[in-house]
Amino acid sequence: MIKHAHQVAVAEHESMPAAPNDNAVAADEHIAPAPRVSVQAFCETVETAAAVQAAGEDRRLVKAHVKIQMGGATAAVEAYRSSPTPNVILLEAEHRAEEILAQLDQLAEVCDSGTRVIVVGRVNDVTLYRELTRRGVSDYLIAPIGTIDVVRSICGLFSTPDAKPVGRIIAVVGAKGGVGASTVAHNVAWAIARDLSLDSVVADLDLAFGTAGLDYNQDPPQGIADAVFSPDRVDTAFIDRLLSKCTDHLSLLAAPATLERVYDFGAEAFDSILDSLRSSIPCVVLDVPHIWSAWTKRLLVSADDILVVAGPDLANLRNAKNMVDLLRSARPNDHRPYYCLNQVGVPKRPEITPADFAKALEDQPLVVIPFEPQIFGTAANNGQMIAEVSSSHKTAEMFRQLAQVLTGRAEAKRTRGGLLTPLLAKLMKRSA
Repeated sequence: MIKHAHQVAVAEHESMPAAPNDNAVAADEHIAPAPRVSVQAFCETVETAAAVQAAGEDRRLVKAHVKIQMGGATAAVEAYRSSPTPNVILLEAEHRAEEILAQLDQLAEVCDSGTRVIVVGRVNDVTLYRELTRRGVSDYLIAPIGTIDVVRSICGLFSTPDAKPVGRIIAVVGAKGGVGASTVAHNVAWAIARDLSLDSVVADLDLAFGTAGLDYNQDPPQGIADAVFSPDRVDTAFIDRLLSKCTDHLSLLAAPATLERVYDFGAEAFDSILDSLRSSIPCVVLDVPHIWSAWTKRLLVSADDILVVAGPDLANLRNAKNMVDLLRSARPNDHRPYYCLNQVGVPKRPEITPADFAKALEDQPLVVIPFEPQIFGTAANNGQMIAEVSSSHKTAEMFRQLAQVLTGRAEAKRTRGGLLTPLLAKLMKRSA
């Protein structure tokens, strides 16, 4: 018997329906990332091997080391006669139920007690499933499997059924400097906390020039710099001490906004901070500065949802399209990045229309926020959110809509067509 393996407690089911294999099913599904573990797959078909290979490239398994071999259970038993077993073994078995169980019994003789086993088979039978769970198998997937099936199964091994859901990471970034992405991020976070009653944290990642402290009228003595420059001290308790409470449900991890030191970071500089926030906070909003570096790219790729904020001009359209295209390619199993338009309708300023943006980005903006200098200026100078200045204002309602979509509480509208000017058509052709 493979001991101490995580067991999925659904043996009472009278049937075993096949898991959905369409990656689109997981577009809005929140799957917690796996920790640093080793995963070895022993496949019998190239289709399963391809699914595992694609899963190993998914952002949620970025910390896991995934290795694939062919040969199924026979190869696995032979491999572990002389070497220790990994944290997770994924085993494809193309045989009848009796043969699958016999192969598992052979594997148990050479398998370390802490190893968790996932079996991929084609037999859809509840009796087999009960026998597998009785032997300590962690999960049983019915072939053919898709990428998300593998991601969900591996990540699920490290999330206990009675644990609180792992926090959702929402990254907000501007397509261009000065488009108001920080203002959008702060107002959305405020709406998530107040209107959805979700405990939330805003992390201001613009350490030199961040404005979250000003926008929330906070001047905390400590903030995110204390964590990023002391990675060995980072844990949940340490992060809690750095948070500044803004409302009952909203806290701030503030930027120092000083220039006494430079803020050059490696790609993984914020990993431990986000891991600690995920473990204790239901929703984390990242205010990502408009720079392109290894760490900003890593944060965007690893976020659960992304909102790109753009202004209605050509440079914003180009940048937004480049960002969306890159992030869609880097996150093939995730929902595509959302975007919104901000500061629309400046008097006498020629602007690119939302329809043209929708055509170029192949998606509708979530909201189109109008140019409202009076209310935004009042809020900024008073250290308030838009809804605090006027809760019934149409822009406050837009931030509530963004909060609902980005937390999975509402569906976004899908793409419809729009007309492009010849100049935009040239831009698209050039970037293709």
